[in-house]
Amino acid sequence: MHAAFNLDQMEIDEKFLIMEQIWENLSANARVQGFTPKWHMDILADRERKVQDETATFQDISDLKKRLQKLANKNSTFRWS
Repeated sequence: MHAAFNLDQMEIDEKFLIMEQIWENLSANARVQGFTPKWHMDILADRERKVQDETATFQDISDLKKRLQKLANKNSTFRWS
């Protein structure tokens, strides 16, 4: 099945509604069909274990944005807002 949408003619609320419906469908399919790779589930399980063991470390979001901005400055003109 192929559905064509003229996105330029759609209102923004219609676009968000379609995106939400697609995301809900993809999420349901992922749960049922197991789209998440095992290696990804292993990483998530390890991170969850670290949080429960209180050995996890976290970064402040503003520090992370600064690090990413420095990296982006080396590679492009991208700017975080």
